[in-house]
Amino acid sequence: MATIGAIHYNWPGDLEDFVRRASEIGYETCEIRAGDIWSDPVDGGQARAAEIGELLARHGMRASAVEIGNDFLQADPADLNAEIERYRRRCEVIPLLGTDIVRSDGGWNRNDQVPEDQWDGMMLEAFKRCADFLEACQVRVALDNHGTTTNDGDWQLSLIERVGSERLGVNLDTMNYRWFGHDLDRIDHFYEILAPHVFHTHMKDGTGSRQNYRGAALGEGEIHLDKAVKCLQDAGYDGAWTAEYEGPETEGGVGYEKCYQWLVKNV
Repeated sequence: MATIGAIHYNWPGDLEDFVRRASEIGYETCEIRAGDIWSDPVDGGQARAAEIGELLARHGMRASAVEIGNDFLQADPADLNAEIERYRRRCEVIPLLGTDIVRSDGGWNRNDQVPEDQWDGMMLEAFKRCADFLEACQVRVALDNHGTTTNDGDWQLSLIERVGSERLGVNLDTMNYRWFGHDLDRIDHFYEILAPHVFHTHMKDGTGSRQNYRGAALGEGEIHLDKAVKCLQDAGYDGAWTAEYEGPETEGGVGYEKCYQWLVKNV
């Protein structure tokens, strides 16, 4: 039976309020955001992770994944070294929440500090170095197609193949490719090639790209969700089907309730 979850995101209340309402709707799992655990940059997060685990258990839920909050596009090599070390320390904490899935970014290139022709090499180096400690930490990395630096399925697959670790896979966000500007046929191609490598999902719908993007409940946008579901099911995906809602109906969890009903009927 499919496991249906939600990410703590686009919600007017705090994490406890979200977990309570999500469990009432029927969600079984919750993806935890980096800020839920590491709000204090000098705090290791162990105590907060334990608190969140207890919160989820009280509401009959569990964590599906944890966002790690990384940025591997660093102009200064010393900053990249520090970022990888922080990544390692956070990987040690994430299993305390009962999941082995790390939802990871590639990099954000804040302030345009790294030229685009260096992005690939820098992220390749970083993930190769991380692969050395993933087994010891007993975690798997689900690379998100988020923002502008990792939002290409062909590139994601290439990175996975070049890193060569079974612990590096994908967090498949069904909408983000469209936000970036890819057309729907190309996005379907990404679903096909990435499905065997998917560790976690963000089931998300909407319309348009960039400034024209509008979030919507599942089934109310333009994304070929049926194609994504079929590709994942055919590949034997057994992780959480995690709703991410970016539409306007946030109050009272209306949007997340619509997403839940769609997932119940379609996965």
